[in-house]
Amino acid sequence: MLDVAVIEEPAAAEASLDPIRSRILAALAEPGSAAMLAVRLGLPRQKVNYHLKELERHGLVELAEERRKGNVTERIYAATAASYVISPSALASVSPDPSRSRDQLSAHWLLALGSRLVQEVGALVTGASRARRRVATFAIDAEVRFATAADRMAFADELTQAVAALVSRYHDETAPQGRSHRLIVGLHQIPAAPPGTPGSEVRQENPR
Repeated sequence: MLDVAVIEEPAAAEASLDPIRSRILAALAEPGSAAMLAVRLGLPRQKVNYHLKELERHGLVELAEERRKGNVTERIYAATAASYVISPSALASVSPDPSRSRDQLSAHWLLALGSRLVQEVGALVTGASRARRRVATFAIDAEVRFATAADRMAFADELTQAVAALVSRYHDETAPQGRSHRLIVGLHQIPAAPPGTPGSEVRQENPR
């Protein structure tokens, strides 16, 4: 089972978003038959069996094993991944395009960059899985709390200069065996946590 599978086909994305099928996918983190799933989810076995076939058709679940019980063969299914991400390529005609606007202060541009990130890395992950290879990536995840909006802008300016200097130092347009990489740096406010969630009081007190 993969840690994460990327859904790139529109039909597969539609299948995964069906409420019953998404429940079946979650339940199949532990392999089971249609009869076992029917008990777990409180659904008729015939309905579960129908949805299982649709999920299998789109490659979201797979046959793990077959068990013989008397004159009956029990088919045990498992999800193909522990979690799934729907690539923007599944909605190619309406997916956001970062080239339409390059406003560094626009949340919409940040979303467009994130969309392209999912699409490009998703394609790499899919290809690497088929070839049984690893994808060379690097990521940093950090949290910073600014005292003022001015501090946030100063931070953004310094970060921009630092990234530009690094890119200028290492970028080699003429390298014959070089490989182009995408670098994205984003900064956004963390959404307020729902009331009662640990840390929610801290993140709600200063909404700048």
